Amino acid sequence: MKIGYALMLGEHEETEAPTPYTELRAMALQAEEAGFDSVWVYDHLLYRFPEQPTRGIWEGWTMLSALAEATSRVELGTIVMCTAWRNPALQAKMAITADEVSNGRIILGLGAGWHQPEFEAFGYEFNNLASRFEESMQIINPLIKEGKVDFTGKYYSAPNCEMRPRGPRPGGPPILIASKGERMLRLTAQYADQWNTAWLGKPTMLAERRAALEAACEQVGRDPSTLEVTVGVATAFPDLAPDKMPETIDPDRMLTGTPEEMAAVFKEYEAAGVGHVILVSTPDTAEAVARLGEAVAAYRAMA
Repeated sequence: MKIGYALMLGEHEETEAPTPYTELRAMALQAEEAGFDSVWVYDHLLYRFPEQPTRGIWEGWTMLSALAEATSRVELGTIVMCTAWRNPALQAKMAITADEVSNGRIILGLGAGWHQPEFEAFGYEFNNLASRFEESMQIINPLIKEGKVDFTGKYYSAPNCEMRPRGPRPGGPPILIASKGERMLRLTAQYADQWNTAWLGKPTMLAERRAALEAACEQVGRDPSTLEVTVGVATAFPDLAPDKMPETIDPDRMLTGTPEEMAAVFKEYEAAGVGHVILVSTPDTAEAVARLGEAVAAYRAMA
């Protein structure tokens, strides 16, 4: 099983500033050196929740492209790119180009979007998100996999479009879809190479979520074993950030403990058939990455 680390690109509540790129780059290289298999970035435009100040975030594709040049071994994933914010044919082109820069290390994670305030603030329509996503996949998937598409829909069009050059991998980067609703799970079963569910601590709730995915696979006639399961796992180190900890930590939602205890949970995910876990950390600091690196090493040392 692969283990990845997701970098936090947003503003920190205490400083009202995001982590600078130089530090994000250093953390990505630290994760690579520590033995992680992948590094991931988010895709948001801003966070605006009721009775809270607006929080900003770095743009995901730009950060991904920079990390593609900075790193040399780890896979680089998006968790996940919102298909509503970029023309789907262009998004496929960007993915192929980033795959070239990284020498074939991109995982193209995609989703429909969900945070209405950022749609409104940046001038995007917040309606029919699943329908828009379905049309985007009818463009992105064939362009990535086959190199051409001829599609005209209600929301998007790519008439007689070709993906040239094709990039370093004949079939393009793998497509990951994050989904949970019935329709989005069906689209995942139709188009994805990988499925993501998040955020969990221990794998207690995974079986129920996976059952819904398998039902979607049955609906479209797909063998669920051909769709890799990936899981976002939230980790925390209370001693490193006591002011950020909830009064009670739900082990189903947040993983804590020693590196050996965390490694044992990673083993549970492996036993459940998960192909890739993607870790986030509270706090998201170099010290936390170092501790998670110890957990990765402990997991790899287990028989």
